[in-house]
Amino acid sequence: MLPYLQIGPLRLWTYGLMLTCGLWSGFYLFRAEVKRRGLPVDASALMLAIAVAGIICAKAYHVVVTLMLTEHQAVAWRDLFNFAGLAWNGGLIAGFAVLLWFACRKRVSIWSLLDAASPAAAVGYAFGRMGCFLAGDGDYGKPTNLPWGMSFPHGLVPTAQRVHPTPLYEIAGSLVLFVVLMRISNPLSPKDGENGAPKNVRPGTVFSVYLIGSGVFRFAVEFIRLNPPAFLGVTEAQVISLLSIVAGAALLARSRSSVLASAD
Repeated sequence: MLPYLQIGPLRLWTYGLMLTCGLWSGFYLFRAEVKRRGLPVDASALMLAIAVAGIICAKAYHVVVTLMLTEHQAVAWRDLFNFAGLAWNGGLIAGFAVLLWFACRKRVSIWSLLDAASPAAAVGYAFGRMGCFLAGDGDYGKPTNLPWGMSFPHGLVPTAQRVHPTPLYEIAGSLVLFVVLMRISNPLSPKDGENGAPKNVRPGTVFSVYLIGSGVFRFAVEFIRLNPPAFLGVTEAQVISLLSIVAGAALLARSRSSVLASAD
């Protein structure tokens, strides 16, 4: 693959480049959604806080999970200060925590903030997986004879075998999810709901669909990933995905019941 771009004496790591693209695209999407919904927040400051907290927590999450699932093997100090090993789940937890803190501090609906951030999260994840794909960092899947199987002989974690290009699967899933999320909060729909949401779409609905969709895609792709089982035959990512699906389904049921109650 292409772990880095060499431009004269300058070496650009493709994972870091895609991470930057993900943050910038997420910022513009989030800012647009905040503006459209008329939320009284400083999207730039909030996105900066999410980015910083997300990177720190993503690294911390990766280190903790590595220590837990590899029989407490040591983690080199230098690995704590690079962009390798950033766990998406850690960044997602940090983003939720920052949004919750900000909503409480500014007295803004947390559900409306989470709805505004969900499409940005889907696109950001797609860019992150593109970084994994270009770097060949070992996030690919099991060996396969399917026509679209790929090898990564020049990746950071090289393999000469043809394997499932699982980052591409996750990119496709994230983009499909992004389209669905934007369709739910379609600006062309009648805006009789709260905070710029379409009619009969309660705050929290977009976020709940994000939790369900991202959880389903990640749970499914883990069956062909190389990650070892962690709990009861499923991987750590699948456990988190199941929790995400359950939480999203519960929130969606709450939103639907609220709509039915208001209709009565």
